[in-house]
Amino acid sequence: MVQVENPVQQQKGTYTVLVSDNMSEDGLKPILESSATHVIRENIHETQVPLETIDALLIRSATTVDSEVLKKLPNLKIIGRAGVGVDNVDLNAATAHGVVVINAPDGNTISTAEHTFAMLASLVRNIPQANQSMREGRWDRKLYQGSELRGKTLGIVGFGRIGAEIAQRARAFRMNVLAFDPFLTQSRAEKNHVKAVTLDEILKESDVITVHTPLTKETKGLLNNETLKKTKKGVFILNCARGGIIDEEALYDAIVSGHVKGAGIDVFEEEPAVDHPLTKLPEVITTPHIAASTSEAQQNVAESVSQEVLDYLTGSPAPHALNLPYLDQDSFEKFSPFTQLTKTLGDTASQLFREPVKQIEISYAGEISDQETGLFNRSFLAGFFRHRIDDYVNEVNASLVAKERDVEVSERHESESQGYANFVKAIVQGENSAIHIHGTYSKEFGARIVKINGFQLDFQPARHTLYVRHNDRPGVIGKVGQLLGTHDVNIATMQVGRKQEGGEAIMLLATDKECSEEVLQSFVEIEEINSVSAIEL
Repeated sequence: MVQVENPVQQQKGTYTVLVSDNMSEDGLKPILESSATHVIRENIHETQVPLETIDALLIRSATTVDSEVLKKLPNLKIIGRAGVGVDNVDLNAATAHGVVVINAPDGNTISTAEHTFAMLASLVRNIPQANQSMREGRWDRKLYQGSELRGKTLGIVGFGRIGAEIAQRARAFRMNVLAFDPFLTQSRAEKNHVKAVTLDEILKESDVITVHTPLTKETKGLLNNETLKKTKKGVFILNCARGGIIDEEALYDAIVSGHVKGAGIDVFEEEPAVDHPLTKLPEVITTPHIAASTSEAQQNVAESVSQEVLDYLTGSPAPHALNLPYLDQDSFEKFSPFTQLTKTLGDTASQLFREPVKQIEISYAGEISDQETGLFNRSFLAGFFRHRIDDYVNEVNASLVAKERDVEVSERHESESQGYANFVKAIVQGENSAIHIHGTYSKEFGARIVKINGFQLDFQPARHTLYVRHNDRPGVIGKVGQLLGTHDVNIATMQVGRKQEGGEAIMLLATDKECSEEVLQSFVEIEEINSVSAIEL
C-alpha cells in the first residue's frame, strides 16, 4: 500500500519551526502557543540556527525554496506557504526530499469577493471619478449620476469559492444572479440560489459580468472582440481574477465605442501595468492587483498554514498538501505507469466532456485490480480537474477538490478484463449525458486508450491529439489529412473506430504541434465531420 497520509510519527519533544518571511503575529498563534513547537522568526539565509535542526518552514513569496535550499534542511518535514500560489517552491524537489508542501487556498476568498463587489459598487455609482472631481474643486452632480444594482442581472463566469461568495453578496443587493461554470450542477446552483446558464446566456442577459476562472488555454481571451459584441450595450465588466482572461485591447475598444459602459480591473496580462491604456479611460477604475491584500486575509493564510503545520508535525494528515508523498524507487517504478495511465484518462475525459459533472466511476480489472487503487483514483481526478479549477491540483488534494465540487467518486473491481492484462474503465456522468473511456497498460506497448463511448480503437496518448467525430464515408480520412496538411499540421499517428459500416465513427490523431482555433474552425469545410476537439496532454 502506498502511503499518502502523514509519515511523521507522533513523538515526544519539540519541533523547530522557522518562519522565514513576515507574517501576522495573530496568524502564527497556533504554533507560537503550542508546547510542541519552538518558533524562530528569521530569514532562512540569515538565521544562526543550525539548518539541520529545522522541522518545518513557513514562508510567503519572499523566500524561494529550491533543491539547493532543501539540501541544507535534511530534517525538514513540511513547508507552509501562507498564500495561494507556490511558484517560489520547487514542488518536484520537495517531493524528492520527502517534504510535504501546503498552502492556504481559502485564505483570500472573502477579501477577493469583497474587493470585486467594492469595484462593482464604485463602478456603477462613479465614486472614484466623482471623488476626483471634488478634489479638483468641482461639483458635478449631473455628470456622475449612477445606476442602482437592485434588479440588475449579474453574470458570474467561474463559480468556485469566490464566485459563490460574490453571488451571496449580489443577492443581498437584490440582484438576479446567473452563473456559468463547467462543473456547476443544477443542484449546486439551486443550493447557492443562482441560475446555471451557458456562457452565451451570460453574455446576452447580464448587466454586469465578472470573471473568476483560472487562466487556461480555454479561458485566455475569453472576453474578446467576438464575445464582447454579444453582450448588452451598456454592460459593466469586472476582472479581479487573472490577467489575460479578458482581451485588454478588445475591452479598450468596446469602452471607447460606447458598447461597454465601464470596467473594474484589478489584474492585468502583464504586471506591473504602468501607464496601461485602460487606466487612461474615465469609464475604467483600476487597482494594482490588491484584491487579496487585506490584513484579515494575511492573518487567515498565516493561521491556516500554522495550524496545518502544527497538526502535521503532531501526527495528522495535511489536507492542503500540494505535492506527492515520497516514494522509494521500487514503489515509484511499480506504480508510476498506472498513475500516468489513469491521469491521462482523466485528462482526456475532462477535455472531451464539457458539461457539469455529477459522478465519476472508475473500474479496475486484471492485475491492476490487485493493487491499492486509491492512488490511481486520485491520479484520474488530478488529470480530470487539472484544466478546470483555479487551484493547484494533484494526487494529494484531488479527492478534496472533487468533494468541494459535489462530484461523487466511486470505484469498482471487476473480473472481466476484456483480454487485457490491466484494464481501467471510467464513466463520467453529467446531468444530461456521460462519457465512457477505457484504457490499458503493458510493459511492451505502454499506456493505450482502447475505447471511447463504445468505439473500439488502440491509441497511444500523445501530447497533441485531435478527437474527430464523423460519418463513416469513403474519403473522409483523406479530406482530414489534406486539411491538416494545408495548415502545415503533420499527422504522427491515426486510429479510427466505428460500431457499424456507414454509421458514426471517431478518429484520434496525434499531431506534431498544437492545432490553433483557426485549424479547428476549418473542419466545418468537411461535410462528414460532426465535431472536432483538441486534446492537450
